[in-house]
Amino acid sequence: MTTTRKYNQFVVREVRDEQELTLCLNLDHTFFTDYVWQMDMREENEDMVVRFRTVRLPRKMLVTYPRNSQSLRDSWQEHDCFLVATVEDIVLGYVNLRADTVPTTAWIHDLVVGEPFRRRHIGSALLDQAARWARLRHIEHLTIELQTKNYPGITFVQSQGFVFCGFNDHYYPNQDIAVFFGKNL
Repeated sequence: MTTTRKYNQFVVREVRDEQELTLCLNLDHTFFTDYVWQMDMREENEDMVVRFRTVRLPRKMLVTYPRNSQSLRDSWQEHDCFLVATVEDIVLGYVNLRADTVPTTAWIHDLVVGEPFRRRHIGSALLDQAARWARLRHIEHLTIELQTKNYPGITFVQSQGFVFCGFNDHYYPNQDIAVFFGKNL
């Protein structure tokens, strides 16, 4: 079943072919941030205390995407759902997710909107259609992963109703910390 939904000026649908995937990979995945989520971990008596706090950086930081293009290309084959937002032949952004072995959960591994197209509700539309895809498959919970450096992404998913639900301190190939946010559908 093909998922297609038309929005004001763009359409969200499944990726069609390898050529379209290449257009997704050619999007600018980098972003700037003024803030990061800093993790503090310490032992207090018999307790392990982990705390995340928002820290303002001394200057804007350019952040690179934690996955290379080959792993993103491989994800097209491995994921259960790979949606793209387009206007005619222009790719604006994409989202991919995989239904977990726990039958009521799906993981969003990548949600990317190309730099010139950000802040136009494209990310919201991609998330909406990912949730629609999941509900049609009786999936009850979505989880999304983000770098602690991705403060713009963190604030975005929180605005979409996702809440912090965990972390992994060496998750990405570059050893960046991943924070996980979840949402019941």
